[in-house]
Amino acid sequence: MVRKMGVYAVLAFCLYGLFIYWYLFYLTDSSLPFEYQGSKADPATFLNGRELSLSEEYSKIRNLLFFLSTPLEWLFYFLILLFGFSNAFKRWADHSAKYKLLQTAIYLIWLSFFAFVATFPLNYISYSLSKSYHISTQTFTSWMKDELIDFWINYGTWLIIVPVLYWLMKKSQKRWWLYGWLLSIPFTLFMMFLQPVVIDPLYNDFYPLKNKELETQILALAEKAEIPAQHVFEVNMADKTNSMNAYVTGIGANARIVLWDTTLSRLTDQQILFIMAHEMCHYVEKHIYFGIGGYLLLSLLGLYLTYRIMNWAIKRWGKEIKVAAVGDIRSLPLFFLILSILLFASSPITNLASRYQETRADQYAIEMTNNPEAAITSFQELTRSGLSQVNPPYLVKLFRYTHPSMLDRISMLEEYEIKHRNQ
Repeated sequence: MVRKMGVYAVLAFCLYGLFIYWYLFYLTDSSLPFEYQGSKADPATFLNGRELSLSEEYSKIRNLLFFLSTPLEWLFYFLILLFGFSNAFKRWADHSAKYKLLQTAIYLIWLSFFAFVATFPLNYISYSLSKSYHISTQTFTSWMKDELIDFWINYGTWLIIVPVLYWLMKKSQKRWWLYGWLLSIPFTLFMMFLQPVVIDPLYNDFYPLKNKELETQILALAEKAEIPAQHVFEVNMADKTNSMNAYVTGIGANARIVLWDTTLSRLTDQQILFIMAHEMCHYVEKHIYFGIGGYLLLSLLGLYLTYRIMNWAIKRWGKEIKVAAVGDIRSLPLFFLILSILLFASSPITNLASRYQETRADQYAIEMTNNPEAAITSFQELTRSGLSQVNPPYLVKLFRYTHPSMLDRISMLEEYEIKHRNQ
């Protein structure tokens, strides 16, 4: 029975992979609707033939890797349970330490290590792909350093969460999900407060914007928006990528507006001011706090569903997956499996909310700067630097896109330009 379940799981993953490949490479058509052809949103008007071809190739392969990576994680956790590796990790932990907390730490390091090894090939393929298409400029050593930082940050975070969570499972079999959620609220806020000043600098160097003339213009824009900003930060990304980005991170006193140095070197001041106005909207309209609220509500529902599904799965297949009770640390791969599935399933909802906020930010930015030409050309440059699809397939947009497609963004700006030109 166990072997048959394993074979079915691997077969299901292979069939899913074939479907996604067929969908991305043969079923979908990323060409623009007739009414947009020849417009400023048409990539043929601002990309050359080679760039058009590369953007299609790169986007399709990158999307394929995305849709394979999460189900591969599910398959890994399922096979870990099915073939008794979780039992083995628990046995090794029990033999290595006397104290419960140390046993949990040892169990978690084994599970984390094997998960890292299982997902490493796909991560490396993704890195190699971005290198071959000249998106990434990062050396293998630098990339591997970032991967290891990811590993230890994730391990450290779960080392705080897992002992508390499993203690709650044993103390309250029916309410652990609620108590766990209540404890997650201050923890989430604390981690978001630390993100800009502790975690992000582990990957890159951050410093105040060097271009003081540009900083003066940005701060004047911030004053116009009634934002009490004193600095804009730039981050050195040129050693890692040719793509461009800007973002808002952190909460409270640690909130920051950050520009990549690649953005600074490739865009004009007017284009950067539009991007900065976009980021300022997130602050003005408190999108970060709405995001935190939405995340906490979804996490409450997610933990409740995880509680229900874990109890059902162990009651139904406990013997096959070799887990006798929810509160047994050997059920941790099942917990991760269910959580990952729920996160993937909820991504269309969270992405939709994010796209709404990003649309609001685009509208705010163009009204503040009133420079549609700079706005449109900045999005065209972002498309070129990242080899992005202007009109992505529906499922890609649904599951991947936290921002509107470039077709939507440039079309909105072009409509604004035409409307105000005629006034």
